[in-house]
This record gives sequence, C-alpha cells and structure tokens, in this order.
Amino acid sequence: MWVLAAVGSAVFAGVTAILAKCGIRHTDSDVATAVRTIVVLAFAWIMAGVVGSIPTIGQVAPGSLLFLALSGLATGASWICYFKALSVGDVNKVVPIDKCSTVLTVLLAIALFGETENLAAKLVGCAGILAGTLMMVERRPQGDDVQGRSWAWYAVGSAVFAALTSVLAKVGLDGVESNLATAIRICFVLVMAWVVVAMRGKLGEACGIDRRELIFICLSGVATGASWLCYYYAIQAGAVSVVVPIDKLSIVVSMAFSAAVFKETYTRRSLAGLAAIVASTLLMTAFR
Repeated sequence: MWVLAAVGSAVFAGVTAILAKCGIRHTDSDVATAVRTIVVLAFAWIMAGVVGSIPTIGQVAPGSLLFLALSGLATGASWICYFKALSVGDVNKVVPIDKCSTVLTVLLAIALFGETENLAAKLVGCAGILAGTLMMVERRPQGDDVQGRSWAWYAVGSAVFAALTSVLAKVGLDGVESNLATAIRICFVLVMAWVVVAMRGKLGEACGIDRRELIFICLSGVATGASWLCYYYAIQAGAVSVVVPIDKLSIVVSMAFSAAVFKETYTRRSLAGLAAIVASTLLMTAFR
C-alpha cells in the first residue's frame, strides 16, 4: 500500500511543478509560495479532520513536534529555493537538480536509520541518478550573466533542504498519524513563507496577483497537498530510502508536461540522462 502511496505522491508532485510554473510567470516567486502554502494548509487540515486525527494532537510528543517543526522549516526553505529557480530557469533544468535530493536522502537514511538492505543496489542507483542529472543540466551552456546561472544555485538549495525535510519528517512521524503530522508541519511552512515575504517588503504584492495566475497557484497548492498526504503516509509505513526514489519519478510527469505546455525541447543527451534517472530509480525500488 505504501508503494502505491509513493507513486501517487510522484504523480501529484509532477503536476505541481507545471501548475506552479504557470502561476509565477509574472507573480513574484516568494509571494506565490506564501499564497499556495495557505491552500496546502487548508487541504491538509481538512484531510486530518476527515480521518479523525485532529483530537489526538494533544498526544503528540514534544520530540515529535520539534522534528515536525524542523521538517516544516526545511520544507519552507526548499520551496522558496525551488520556486525561485522555476521562475528563472526552465522546468527541464530545475527539476532534475531538485530531484538530486534523492541521492542525499538515501545516503542519510542509510547512515541515520540503518536502511542498509540491498545496499549495493541503492548505491548504484544513487550513482545513476547523479550521472543522469549531470547529463541533463549540462547539455546546453548558459550565458555568462549572473541571472542565467542563478537558477542552478536555487535548485541545489532546494535539493539539499528537500533531503533534510524527509529525514527530519521520518523522525517526527514516530507515533503521529501521517495526515495530522502533515498538517502540523505545514503550519511552520506557512509562518516561514510569510515571514520571508514580509522581510523582503513584498506583502503588498499579494493583493495584486493576476487572477489567472492565482488560479494556477492555488491548483499547485492542492496538488502539493495531495502529494504530501501520499508521501508522508508512505515514509511512515515504508523505508525512506525506497519511498523517496519513487517519489522523485515525478520528474517524468513534470518533463512530459513541460514539453507539451511550455514547448521545452530535449536533446538526445538530456533524454539519455532522464532514462538513466528512471532506470536507477527502478533499480532501487525493485530490490526494496
């Protein structure tokens, strides 16, 4: 069951990137992140209410709450970096780097949680994902201007914080129903997102978002909420080092839509890189 949940997470995450890209063509990425977090928060608490886990919030241990909070802050940092990267760079460049969080997450899961089953397959898979990513992002040289290169740094930051998110959440989920845990951690994401907007003097921009882009931002929030509910159920019930690679197959969905919607093109080198990422991910999941 948790494998199916991980697959569902991948599908929704792939759609999220496309919807978000449509919503930040003219809207500031920090503002868009803060607005969509409101949608995700509402979605998460509704689901926690549906499954009846809200009354158990008083039973959440302080240690679990701490790690859920840290996971939420890491998520907020990852989102800020990710959507800034999407606003500057192409989806087919940003997403592969962001998915490199798989490699770091798997290595951390091995080191911290002792997930050493089928270690050889996991390490080979990590190497394949990393090689495939390098093939994809280096296929087309960027210009020498600072803005032309900045998307890469934001994408790397997104990957690092995303890896920390998964590891911290695994600890925080101990003894906490996954829907409730998701709702709790999003509260911290929301606070962080709006604090960043306020500190950068962008609060006024939240009232002037184009209606069409606002719809896409909200839809991306719904897709994110659905992805997270599937994802955190999966990492609670399954192995982090298996769930994360499956979730990162969302790259296939994102890149298929980026080609169809944004007319982004791919070279043989980039397609070979994508194939390497998918094959390496399947290798890691086949030996779970």
